[in-house]
Amino acid sequence: MYKTLSGREPAAGLLENAKNIIDKMEQKPCLGIVLVGNNPASELYVKKKMQKAEKVGMKVNLKRLPLNVTQDELLSLVRVLNRDEDVDGFIVQSPLPKHIDYQAVVDGIDPKKDVDGWTSMNIGKMFLGMSDTFMPATPMGIMKLLDYYGVEISGKNATVIGRGNVVGKPMSFMLLQKNATVTICHSKTRDLAEHTKNADIIVCAAGHPGLLKADMVREGASIIDAGTTKIGEKTLGDVDFEDCIKKANCSPVPGGVGPMTVAMLISNCLEAAIRKRH
Repeated sequence: MYKTLSGREPAAGLLENAKNIIDKMEQKPCLGIVLVGNNPASELYVKKKMQKAEKVGMKVNLKRLPLNVTQDELLSLVRVLNRDEDVDGFIVQSPLPKHIDYQAVVDGIDPKKDVDGWTSMNIGKMFLGMSDTFMPATPMGIMKLLDYYGVEISGKNATVIGRGNVVGKPMSFMLLQKNATVTICHSKTRDLAEHTKNADIIVCAAGHPGLLKADMVREGASIIDAGTTKIGEKTLGDVDFEDCIKKANCSPVPGGVGPMTVAMLISNCLEAAIRKRH
């Protein structure tokens, strides 16, 4: 059996560090969250974010909007939060209803308050290697997870499965920044196993339960599962964990990338507060 790359321990360390800093701050940082509708998964994610933020001493400003909210109404709230001096950083919880253009809403956020790191401005700065930006929380959390477990990246072969804007694309770039040789696979990739068998590091972000099997993996590789699919009450990852853990180090779902994403969001909001106060 290989190592389970749990995200709970490194996330707890990041949150403890945030708490120590916040305890010394006269004005506590404030995280804003905009929640549209009452999608059960979104409700759960928001609840977790609020609990962790409040646990480290951060204030939370939750704004709820109905499912039938118009794009203009949502953008109007975004502008209000941009101007709100009490809110250091905020997010608009995804997914949004189909009648709303998510990227247009995200790009309405002041980049200095974009603690999810998804505005075109912050993504662009990330790709240019500029430091005065916020990194997307999930891929950044994965980088911290790899670092925590001492996974060497420089000079290694890394395969990212999925080319989405939230995980796949920024993940590929972050690995490249650390001198990995990166292969990006997606739904049109022919013979996925040909690419995964050669990888020292695999990040799955396809949203396809059980996609990665042990016979597709190199012995001793490190596998990060960033895929989450809700089926009934269960949350399933992209990796066949029970199969792959016999051959490689794997992060679990749940309990792997999820806690790291929340910890990085809180770290980003704290960073936004520190930048504003200086």
